[in-house]
Amino acid sequence: MLEKFLRQTEFSSMADFNENYKVNVPECFNFAYDVVDEWADTDPTKPALLWTDDSGFERQFTFADMKRESDRTASFFQTLGIGRGDKVMLILKRRWQFWFSILALHKLGAVAIPATHLLTAKDIVYRCNAARIKAVVTVGESEVTSHVRKACPDCPTLEVCVSTGPDVPEGWSDFNAGVAEAPAFRRPLRVNRNEDISLLYFTSGTTGEPKMVAHDFLYPLGHIITGKYWHNLHEGSLHLTVADTGWGKAVWGKLYGQWIAGANVYVYDFEKFRAADLLEHMERHQITSFCAPPTIYRFMILEDVAKYDLSSLEYCTTAGEAMNPSVFKRWKELTGLDIREGFGQTETTLTIGTFPWMKPHPGSMGVPSPAYHIDLVNAEGESCAPGEEGEIVIHTNGERPLGLFREYLYDEALTLKAHSGGVYRTGDVATRDAEGYFRFVGRADDVIKSSGYRIGPFEVENSLMSHPAVVECAITGVPDPVRGQLVKATVVLAEEYRGCDEKALIEELQCHVKATTAPYKYPRVVEFVEELPKTISGKIRRVEIRANHKLRDSDCDKAHAS
Repeated sequence: MLEKFLRQTEFSSMADFNENYKVNVPECFNFAYDVVDEWADTDPTKPALLWTDDSGFERQFTFADMKRESDRTASFFQTLGIGRGDKVMLILKRRWQFWFSILALHKLGAVAIPATHLLTAKDIVYRCNAARIKAVVTVGESEVTSHVRKACPDCPTLEVCVSTGPDVPEGWSDFNAGVAEAPAFRRPLRVNRNEDISLLYFTSGTTGEPKMVAHDFLYPLGHIITGKYWHNLHEGSLHLTVADTGWGKAVWGKLYGQWIAGANVYVYDFEKFRAADLLEHMERHQITSFCAPPTIYRFMILEDVAKYDLSSLEYCTTAGEAMNPSVFKRWKELTGLDIREGFGQTETTLTIGTFPWMKPHPGSMGVPSPAYHIDLVNAEGESCAPGEEGEIVIHTNGERPLGLFREYLYDEALTLKAHSGGVYRTGDVATRDAEGYFRFVGRADDVIKSSGYRIGPFEVENSLMSHPAVVECAITGVPDPVRGQLVKATVVLAEEYRGCDEKALIEELQCHVKATTAPYKYPRVVEFVEELPKTISGKIRRVEIRANHKLRDSDCDKAHAS
């Protein structure tokens, strides 16, 4: 399959990769027809999706199965009046119906909008009205369907609601029955152009309402690098990415690049995450490739990893947040494997990564992907010198890279603010060393300016997280009349440290940061909380922490004296 899209599929070095990675872009490309159905035609018994759950039930789908079920689902959707350009929200957790549905929507030329089951009725109303959603397909669980039912009266464009059961509210369509009874699928005469919108994500921003990130039908081709050259997949791979289908990471790791590379995607459909259960599944099914956010790795290394036979594991990757070097080191000690970090956004595919022929640098995201022309620029728009902080930007030079979003839907002003003049500004700040490796600093609006210093929150968070008292933390800047801003740490304590002498513990944490990073970066203000405010996708809402902060006089006095 790779040979269909790439002039050269194997590379020996980063120089070779940068020079010779080229994608042949077909006209009217459609992932469902041109990848999934083609696998079904050429190798029908090839494994595509191994689905498991907490009960021990498992089911292996071949590519022939995926073609058959997506055809039937597409036909069912046609009976509901869903067609080209219609927007359909999918709230399907990790159920296999997600894969049937997103492929079916691709086959119809419709727009898939994956969404989390954590949405409230208010969230659903906002999304339906902002995107003009025509249909919603949900898991048949009452806590999910009830939110949709409450939202319906305030969603004038919403015409169709579908449930996978067992809860199928009155007036809704039953997904499983509808698919079983659907007539033979008839492919539409006109499905899509490359530039048509196929996928829409609501980003869970840390400020304001979510933005609508629109991707076109070529977006899956941008994930060839994600699957083949970052996850390092081959046709014998069994790949597990830990992600709910409501987030962009699901199509990064459970669909596009993996199936183009010919890998078998492993889905563990759990209701509550337990690291021990995940390790048991990895052992039982002999996972070969694994990708998870750093938080998952942090929980896993607290388990007795030696109890589990992970000898099948060949490759490990991480993204979603910056990786703490101490986690990298411990995972290497336990498994013998490096964790290779990557970076991207909902608006992109993998833009920076640690590729197979590179030596990982713990704490580094890696180097730019050859699919993008990436630079690090200062406030004047000039390229940064090694070690200098700057914003990560993508130069497009009049040609849209595969994988870069087309627009923020229905918001031309916001689109132009982010992407104009041949430059897409990511809003993310990083540094770059002499070898070209990037290290994440933080969002541009989260960087703290104190006494003339620029302080990235991640480095301080990274330092604090290496102390056993800290389960979770967020670093923010708070106003100060003398220094401009003070570094503040908002900390969730480990259970065994709760009830300790707060004053002594604060001093211990401050000394720990001074010893493990530059002394001027230590948090002059420390607050202990039960939990951190977060978006529904789990991102820390630093804006809320800043808004709720009230600096005490004693904090000011102590900060100015130190």
